[in-house]
Amino acid sequence: MGIFDFISKKKKESLDKGLEKSSNNIFTKLGKAIAGKSKVDDLVLDELEEILITSDVGVNTTIKIIERIEARVAKDKYLNASELNNILREEISSLLEENTTQDVSGFEIPSDKSPYVILVVGVNGVGKTTTIGKLAAQFNQVGKKVILGAADTFRAAAVDQLKLWGERVGVPVVAHGMHTDPSAVAFDAMKRAVEEKADVVLVDTAGRLHTKVNLMNELSKIKRVMQKFIPEAPHEILLVLDGSTGQNAFIQAQEFTKATDVTALAITKLDGTAKGGVVIGISDQFKIPVKYIGVGEQIGDLQPFVNREFVDSLFKQDL
Repeated sequence: MGIFDFISKKKKESLDKGLEKSSNNIFTKLGKAIAGKSKVDDLVLDELEEILITSDVGVNTTIKIIERIEARVAKDKYLNASELNNILREEISSLLEENTTQDVSGFEIPSDKSPYVILVVGVNGVGKTTTIGKLAAQFNQVGKKVILGAADTFRAAAVDQLKLWGERVGVPVVAHGMHTDPSAVAFDAMKRAVEEKADVVLVDTAGRLHTKVNLMNELSKIKRVMQKFIPEAPHEILLVLDGSTGQNAFIQAQEFTKATDVTALAITKLDGTAKGGVVIGISDQFKIPVKYIGVGEQIGDLQPFVNREFVDSLFKQDL
């Protein structure tokens, strides 16, 4: 086995383990739904609808999936109930591909956009600062020069936490401390990145939904400061969501997408919950690419999202 095969195997094992609770939850319920059934009938479909909704896929996305399976049933009148798991894999993968979350592999840093600027948003407690630290480590490991900006000045712990991550992974952090102007931090982070010819700038922001207007104003000011250095900055606005909160993650996504132009999603803490279906629903409802998912505590457990790998791990068991 080559080194890349080994890395790929470890990544898949981490994904399987991280989604184990969600997979077991769905598998157990599916098994009960088809017990004694020889084909997929209306009763099975009704139970499947309930399974998907209670797995936090969301009502609207669940309806789409059920309609797709109903079409398959109509085409093949004697669809075997034991095939339901494979059908779910196929239809959900297809749905994710249609919703722009295709087989992407995290952020690809183009050589002609340097520094590549990523503005990170999300409420407190979703793993935002940890996600930034893990991304910085991953970029650093592949030879990218990274600068971090601690522009979440509302919460002292956020600044300190980012500094700790910087020390841990060997990446410089630009910080002014608590209750300072976030845009001033962004200005200095951008200035240093340009001067030192950094490849990537990751800027943390205040993690609170105080009011949409204030949030919009704060983020707009940060973006204007960035654009003094690079007119098209930020290149990405990454929204971090806590997958373990289920439907609350939908609400957070709604609020942030109203307040700013979110271009990418990272969904964290999937390893501690049976709510992995939330990834499917959020991807479908917001049509924003899921770039990363968090399936554990280690740096490598923040994984680039590949929809077929995700779906295979979520529905890996056989009925």
